[in-house]
This record gives sequence, C-alpha cells and structure tokens, in this order.
Amino acid sequence: MHTIANRQQAEAWNDWEGIHWAEHPELYNAMMGAFNTPLFAAADIAAQDQVLDVGCGTGQTTRLAAQRAYDGNVVGIDLSAPMLERARRDTAAEGLDNVTFEQGDAQVHPFPDRGFDVLLSRGGVMFFADHIAAFTHLGNALVSGGRLAFLGPRPGGPDSAYARATTALAPFLREASPAARGMGSLLDPARIRHVLAAAGFTDIDVAPFQAPMTFGANAGDAADFIFSMGPTRYNLRDVDPATITRLRAEVQDALTEFETADGVHIPGSVWIVTATREHL
Repeated sequence: MHTIANRQQAEAWNDWEGIHWAEHPELYNAMMGAFNTPLFAAADIAAQDQVLDVGCGTGQTTRLAAQRAYDGNVVGIDLSAPMLERARRDTAAEGLDNVTFEQGDAQVHPFPDRGFDVLLSRGGVMFFADHIAAFTHLGNALVSGGRLAFLGPRPGGPDSAYARATTALAPFLREASPAARGMGSLLDPARIRHVLAAAGFTDIDVAPFQAPMTFGANAGDAADFIFSMGPTRYNLRDVDPATITRLRAEVQDALTEFETADGVHIPGSVWIVTATREHL
C-alpha cells in the first residue's frame, strides 16, 4: 500500500473482522442489498463513465458499477487485503474486464487528477481520519461536474427495529469493535453538508431511505449472523459460554417478529448523499 492516514482502520480491516467479511460476502451483501437501487440511481452511472468505488470491500458495488459503465472503467479501493482478494476472485468469476482493485487509503491514495466521472461508496466513507481532507482529495480525483453518491447509516435509536431484535445484547455492547470505530462519524446531515461544502462540493443533498435489511433465512440463521458480526464478537469476547448461549436464544426469539417466507427482514434506514464537484 501507499501512505496510510488511518492506521487503526487499516489494521482492523486486515485482521479478523476483515477476514470475516471476506469469507462471508453473501451475508453482508444480503444485509445491504436493498440499498443498491437507490444508491445507483443517485450515482447515475453512464456507459462510458470512469468510476471510483471507495471502501469497495468484497466488490459487489464495484461489479454493479462495471455492469453500468460497460464502455468505461471502474476502480475499487479498500484498505483490506482479504476483502480485495475475494473481490478479485469474484470479479474474475463474473468475467468482468473493466474492473481494477487497489489496496490503499482513499484519503491519501495517489489517484489520477480529474480521472473519474463518478465517485461511489456504499458505507465506506465514514472511517476517514480527516473527513474534510479526504473529501477534498477525492474531489480532486473527479472531473469538473463529477458526481458523488454515497450512503451512510442514519441514527437508529433505542426504539428501532434492530434495537428491539437485539435488546438482550444491549447491556453488553459497550464499545465499537476495531473495524466499526468511526461508523457514527457522519450520522448528522448538518455535519455531512459541512464536510462536503468545506471540501469543495456543491449541490449537496442528504435524503433518507428506508428498506428491509436481510439477516438470514430464518430466526436461527439471523441470530448466527448477528453473533458472528464484529461488534457482537468483540463485546462478548470475555463473556462466559453459558451467558452467550442464553443471549443467543433470546435474540433468536426476538427475531421471529421479523421472519417472513423469504427470510428475516429488519427495517433499516440510511442517508443517500449526492453532491457535485466543480473545478475553477
């Protein structure tokens, strides 16, 4: 990798959390998949566009972008070597030849000046060490009039559907896991607008979007997924097995509220953010 501005995140995403994402992309893609349609509608990718996917992870959004920019090219960048290895393997299996993956910190990575028409991210821009510096740097990689489209989480609150489903875990979830640190950095629309404006973006829009997030085929499957996630594993690392077994049973029982014939769907909500970068 080139220079790293956020070493803590680089270490985290190349450790056990990044490995779990790399080994189970189908779980995380199912969880986030309902947000792909509004994200790509916001990105408005054209056939000949040059696209940069920031925090591309295992590459699902990169591949979806490549299918739209079929006469262009797409670059996916991420800190995580395990996730990029999986992204390259899955992309090769799909036979896409207009995709490149690079390992690096997007805040400081040497992108070509004004080399991209669209900057895309499905939740990968919350973790920067310095958001204004990062978006300024990324803006310099966009052509004049280039489009930014990303999604980030909205505040859930104690009465959210996910909070209800995981009430039993609440007393134990005391701190963010290493890879989740920074996830709440762009929850406030006012802060999002401030950061992007300070970075030179205009026409900034922050819109809420709600959709069902799929956690598994049934309540037991969903409980397995939730208990395998980084934040849960990290906070339960010193808890005795009997207590974990009890907590899992309670969460599984609560998840039955969200069971349907085609899986466990918990309502989720994100911000869809768009902006334009003009160069003087």
